[in-house]
Parts: sequence; structure tokens; C-alpha cells
Amino acid sequence: MNTPFSIAIHGGAGTILREQMTPELETQIRSALEASVRAGHKILEQGGDALDAVIEAVKVLEDSPHFNAGKGSVLTSKEMVEMDASVMHGKQMEAGAVAGVRHIKNPIELARDVMKNSNHVLLIGEGAEEFAFEQGYEYTEQDYFYTDRRYDQLQSMKEKGLFALSESKYPDDNKYGTVGAVALDKQGNLAAATSTGGVTNKKYGRVGDSSIIGAGTFAENGNVAVSTTGMGEFFIRKCVASDVAARMRYLQEDVKTASESVIQGELKTMGGEGGLIALDSQGSISYAMNSSGMYRAGIDTQGRIEIKIYAAES
Repeated sequence: MNTPFSIAIHGGAGTILREQMTPELETQIRSALEASVRAGHKILEQGGDALDAVIEAVKVLEDSPHFNAGKGSVLTSKEMVEMDASVMHGKQMEAGAVAGVRHIKNPIELARDVMKNSNHVLLIGEGAEEFAFEQGYEYTEQDYFYTDRRYDQLQSMKEKGLFALSESKYPDDNKYGTVGAVALDKQGNLAAATSTGGVTNKKYGRVGDSSIIGAGTFAENGNVAVSTTGMGEFFIRKCVASDVAARMRYLQEDVKTASESVIQGELKTMGGEGGLIALDSQGSISYAMNSSGMYRAGIDTQGRIEIKIYAAES
């Protein structure tokens, strides 16, 4: 009997304007999404663990300047990059997370090492980096993360005194930039991973949902793996990722019903825009969003790949 396995990824949700998307940029984004999902799927295909698959998939997105994580992270009000990430493995519901790291090339790997090599779940700032360097991580200069696009964004936001762009020359600047992945491996393990650079022009060491277990990331064997993207403060308040899991666990809702119920329900009523990807114990994938788009891709249990950007894409 073939054991089912599958994977899904996202690169952020929000206002993604088709009319501002050049064919060249769309091709680059779709190519990066495909490279990410295929990198994770290859590990699953070879019998690897779901956690390794989601980390490999997220690393591809962290290394791309097109997404708000790792290399493409947005800038704080002080023109710095501060990144958050988390992982969760569904077998024993182990988790690891980091917040406010500035000199780690792939924060998703550090989140994994917090889970595996420390007695903690969440490490922040200088402490997280001290742990990283003890683990053998290289110090990455801020220059590595800097992109002209993110600098332009920051200046535009500062001029308007905003934390979200109301107008811009890019098709997705009014998007909540997070990347994530969920996977089911051949052993029946579910795993989830989420990584972000946060919000442009953020102050005071702000942390969103991406490093919060139960809000931005959740995985439970036999049930579901979830990674979210959206207005972090709302996603934290609604415990979005764990809410999906709870609806499936207690109400016996299927993954699509639970995902849509949460994203289109009280979260939306409160003003929480965004989306999520979820994957159940049989490998069924759900993409849910209450925004005009979400960068997303998946390879289902039959090996079929899909790559989509806009909410209306069938």
C-alpha cells in the first residue's frame, strides 16, 4: 500500500494587485514557489521527515528577495532587519521558535535547533543569537538582507506615518509578508514551519504571530498542520492555527471547513486580513484566505503540483 505524503507552502497573503504584476515578476515569483515546494517534496519522496521537508521548503523562500523572510525581509523604523520564525513537529508536538533575530541567514533553521538542542520553545533577540553562535551558526551582516525595494518601502511608510502601504509601485506591498510550509511524511508525521521579517517600519521590538506556536504555526499528528500569514496582532488574538486544529479535533470538521470557518469568521469580522495553509493526516491540502491573494503552492498525494497567486485563481 502506498503511504500518502504531501506538502503545501505559502509566501504571504493580502492585497496582491494583478494590474501591477509584470509578467517578468510573476514568472520569478511562481518559479520561486515551485522551487520551494519541490525542494520539500523531494525530501518526502525519499522517505524523509516532514520537519526536514518544511524547513527545506521555507529556506528556499528565505533565500529569495521576493518574500518577506530572510533575504527579502522588510526594514524596521531603525532600518534594521528583525526576523521571527517557528517550527512544530506533530509526533510529540515539539516546537521551537525565535524572534527579533538580526544576523541569522535562515531563521527557520535556528527555530528547529531551539526545538532540538535546547530546553526551550522560544528564544528572542541577543539571546537567540548567542544560542545560534554556540550552535555554530555564522554571523550574517545586515547588508546581506538589504534590498532597494525594502528601503523604498520604509521611506514611503515613514513619509505617510504608516505601518501598511496604501499605495505603491509593487503589486504586493500591501501584503502581509510571511512564508510557511506544512507537510505530511510517509511515516504519518505532520509538521509546520513559518518565517517572516515582520512589518515595515515596526518599532519597539514588535513580534507578530509567526513565532507564536498556536497562532502562526501548529502541527499535531493524526489531525492537522497549519501555517498562517496575515495581520499578526489579530492572528495572535484569535490563536488562528490552533483554532483550526481544535475545530477538527472537537467538531470533527474537515480541514477545508475548519480553515474557512476560522479565516472567514470572527477573524475577518475583527478586521484580521490574511490566510493560511493547512494539511490533514490524509494529506488533503487547504488554502484559505479573506484577502485578494496569497502566494501558494502544493504537491498533493497524487504528485500533482499547483502554483497560485490570486484568490480567484481556480
